[in-house]
Amino acid sequence: MPFFNYKKLNENAVVPTYGTEFSAGADLYALIEDGNIQIAPNETYLVHTGIALEIPKGFGGFIFARSGLSTKKGLAPANKVGVIDSDYRGEIMVPLYNQSKSIQTVENGERIAQIVFLPFVKADFIETDELGDTKRSVGGFGSTGTK
Repeated sequence: MPFFNYKKLNENAVVPTYGTEFSAGADLYALIEDGNIQIAPNETYLVHTGIALEIPKGFGGFIFARSGLSTKKGLAPANKVGVIDSDYRGEIMVPLYNQSKSIQTVENGERIAQIVFLPFVKADFIETDELGDTKRSVGGFGSTGTK
């Protein structure tokens, strides 16, 4: 298992944890100095974690919603999937968007999102007049059917 260095930017920050042995994402925890926050419907609040990471070269940190928080409270990352590059050393923050119809509370220490570390390929883009042909070709947005 690879290890990633982390730094607590606040003594009360909670280090990311995996919920189970086979969890793909590590839970990120809210760091809220006042104890909790209220997020109104259709509003976004930038939630601090108090944690900075040193993500190794060749990996990215991808912030995803926690399924329970998004389905039960309607709170999910505003940008749907956040991307943290390996050269970023600042605090991990999660812009939580309230997609429900009521005010939602986030408590200090609550699990607010999950981070998944994935290797990536960096591409060189080469302009060309022709692209390789496929059966699908330019068909998109439902072109393969619904069933």
